[in-house]
Parts: sequence; C-alpha cells; structure tokens
Amino acid sequence: MTDHDLMPTTRRGLLALGGAALGTTALAGPSFAGGDDNDGDDDDDDRGRGARSYRVTVANLTPGQPFTPPAVALHRPAVEVFSVGDPANEPTRQVAENGNLGPLVELIEATDAIRAAGVGDAPLVPASDPGDTGNPYYASLELSADASATHLTFLSMLVATNDGIVGLDTVPLPERVNASMTYYANGYDVGTEENTERFEDLVPPAQTLILGEGEGGTTESDPDLAEDGVIRPHPGITGDGDLDPAVYGWREPAGYLQVERLD
Repeated sequence: MTDHDLMPTTRRGLLALGGAALGTTALAGPSFAGGDDNDGDDDDDDRGRGARSYRVTVANLTPGQPFTPPAVALHRPAVEVFSVGDPANEPTRQVAENGNLGPLVELIEATDAIRAAGVGDAPLVPASDPGDTGNPYYASLELSADASATHLTFLSMLVATNDGIVGLDTVPLPERVNASMTYYANGYDVGTEENTERFEDLVPPAQTLILGEGEGGTTESDPDLAEDGVIRPHPGITGDGDLDPAVYGWREPAGYLQVERLD
C-alpha cells in the first residue's frame, strides 16, 4: 500500500464527518508550527541550532476500530497535549467525542513550544479494510523542526467509541541521524462522555468505515451524556449498545509508531 504523506493544515476544521457519507479529510494551507513564544525561551537561539527531519509512520493495529487522520506534534519536553490521570482539555475532548481536530490545530499554532506538527490525509482503517473503503491502515508523515523539539505526541480518535482516543504523550525523538524508535500506542477513554455505544451517539463514519454502510450519528457533543472524569485506559467495547465487541473491539496496543530521524 502506498504511503499517505503529510498534508498541510490550517485552523479550519480538518475532518468532515457529516451525514451518512464516508468520513473524509478537508485540509488546506501550509504546515503549521508554534506561534507566540509562551515559555520565555530565546526562539532565535533555538532555530539557529539547525533543522532536523523526521519520518513518522503510524499504523492501525486494531481489527475493527478506525482512526481519524493521525495528528503528530514535535515539541519541547514540557508540552503536554494530554495526560493520563488528568482531565482532558478542550482540544482533546473535541478529538475524542467528535473527531474535530480544529481546536487541536489552534492549540498547536498558539504554542511556541510545539515546533512542528501535521495531520495525515485520510482516516486509518484496520489492515483488512472491512468496510472496503480504500483507506490506508498506515500513514507516513515527514516533519522538520529545530533541535529544541526533543519529543513527540500523537493523537487520533477511536472513531467507533463515544470518547476514545489512541495516542502517545511526550515520547522521545531519536537523536542520531538514521536512528529510529518504535512505539506502541494504547487506547484511552478521556472521561468526558458516557460510553453508550449507540450509533446515534457516535460520529457517522463509525458504521461506514467498518461495515461499508450505515445511517445516523452526530458530530456534536450531547450535554446529557457529559461526564466529569479523567483520561484513563479505555475499557474496550462491552456490547451494551449497538457495538458488537467481536466487530469493534480490540486488544492493546491499538496503534504502532515508527519514528526515524532522516537528517
């Protein structure tokens, strides 16, 4: 299967999940990086340390959970886009509940300590592509950042969940040219919405990306389902609603990442 390279992004909403149609990605504009300097470091000094290029390959390891297009950020070690055991911030909540990457893009553009970032150009489906979507099960993104970016964060929605994500929080980048590092990413429940497992409460592509057809769903958060929890390991699919664990369930790890330093 051909690699799906990095697509440029802007502050606009990145994932169109409307109606009963298959989820697609709407991307335009330049690659994004940090904006205002929020941490007091000397930006010019860091940029003078030279750009480093990386290839980040993200793969879906589940048999029945689609991912939204993977979002990857290269950043300084103090950055925490999400943290297990803490309440989810609004960008993480929007990704987890609605597949909405717009607030995450805004966070990245406003945070100078995030030195480079990008989003894949398609949802990642299981390798068997059970919905016959033609979408890939992996994507390769190439990013460049100055030497102050020493860590990586990865985030995607587990599409057929109420508020599930698959991700990595602040893991090291390889230091040497031609070195690579392998990571496995688990699924997390961000604790902001009850797990009804009903299609009417999930984003529309929850059915189409796996079954190839389906109706209903929503791209808006339902206040009646709101929870006041913290990010925790995902309990998996229980079968209490419309989701069959044999179809939509998974074993950890849910995702695979290989990070290579190119130069």
